[in-house]
Amino acid sequence: MKMADSTTILRRNRPGTKAKDFSRWADEPLEEMDSTLAVQQYIQQLIKRDPSNVELILTMPEAQDEGVWKYEHLRQFCMELNGLAVRLQKQCSPTTCTQMTATDQWIFLCAAHKTPKECPAIDYTRHTLDGAACLLNSNKYFPSRVSIKESSVTKLGSVCRRVYRIFSHAYFHHRRIFDEFEAETYLCHRFTHFVTKYNLMSKENLIVPINEEENSTPGESDA
Repeated sequence: MKMADSTTILRRNRPGTKAKDFSRWADEPLEEMDSTLAVQQYIQQLIKRDPSNVELILTMPEAQDEGVWKYEHLRQFCMELNGLAVRLQKQCSPTTCTQMTATDQWIFLCAAHKTPKECPAIDYTRHTLDGAACLLNSNKYFPSRVSIKESSVTKLGSVCRRVYRIFSHAYFHHRRIFDEFEAETYLCHRFTHFVTKYNLMSKENLIVPINEEENSTPGESDA
C-alpha cells in the first residue's frame, strides 16, 4: 500500500513499538491486498476495527469464494479460542471438571482417541483445538488458501460442532471467565451468527443463549 507521496507503508510492528501502538496502520481494501493470506488479513482487520460489529465481520465481499470465506473464518475462530482455553486453565482442571459437559444434561465425547470417549473438559478443549488445527492446516484437504474443493468445505461443519462445545462448557460451568472473554471479543456471539448464517450447525445444538434465544435438549452427544 502506498500513500499519495509514494511512500510505502510497511504493515508491520517495528522493534521497539509500544503495545498500545501495535498494528495502528490504515485499513486496506480487500482487493488491494496482494497476498494469499488476504482473506485472513481482511477478517482480522475488521475484528480489530470493532469486534462487536458481528454483521460487518461476517458480510462476505462481492466475488469472494464462499468456501474460502467460511474456511478462513473458522481458522480465525480456532485461533481466538486458544485465548479462552488459556483463561479456562485457571479454574478448569482434570480434578474439577472430569467430563466435558454443558449444564448437567450434555456430556460430550472426545474424538481425539481411537474410539470417542470421555475426557476431562480441559483435555477435551486442548484435543479439540489441536485436532481442528491439524485438519485446517492439512495439505490433503486444504492445500490452497485461495480455492477450496467442496468436498473439503463439507468438513467444516464437524469442526464447528466440536469447537462450539468449548463455548458451552465455559458458559455453563465457568460463567465469569466466559463473560469477561466475551465482553472483549464477542467471539461466541460471532460464532453463533456464523454457523447460523452458513447452516453449519443445527439450532438445537446452539445451547448458549445469544440474543435471548436459548435452545436446550438433554442428552449425550458423540464426537
